[in-house]
Amino acid sequence: MKYACYLATGRSGFLVMGLALGLIAGLNFQGLWPNVPLHASATDGYESFSIATGLVDNDVEALYFLDYLTGDLVGAVINPKTGKFNSRFTYNISQDFTSGGRNAKYLMVTGLANMPRGRAGFQPANSIVYVADAQSGQIAAYIMPWNSSMQAAGKPQEGVFQTLDVQQFRTTVVRD
Repeated sequence: MKYACYLATGRSGFLVMGLALGLIAGLNFQGLWPNVPLHASATDGYESFSIATGLVDNDVEALYFLDYLTGDLVGAVINPKTGKFNSRFTYNISQDFTSGGRNAKYLMVTGLANMPRGRAGFQPANSIVYVADAQSGQIAAYIMPWNSSMQAAGKPQEGVFQTLDVQQFRTTVVRD
């Protein structure tokens, strides 16, 4: 008797599980199951510069380069149609930090943001560049003004990063 009850439960359990897996597979094949895109960025640094990547729009990333010696932040974007860099944005970050770039020790990372559309048809890039100045303890956030229509048309873009904010994160004075 116990054996018959086990078989009935086991068979119905397998049937329900098979139906559920079939439903999930069918929804995935039909494109009805919600999908979550995965995005990754990379950051690295060496002695006097850092590089990072960040999403500009749904189709392309930017390469961000920070030169510690000059304070120049450069963002470059490759056009997927040509495989060549055709967009370049620059800004000198030393003016934003109280250390003024002297003996600069910077850290740079990128993060995702969906900022509202700007003026003149520009949509800020989907990534924010965060730069920390280890000397002053300040962190600044920068965004690249992006025109996806120009990118789609293959037209080059040049511009200047916009400073979103600069905040003091280290609250204790460090003396050398």
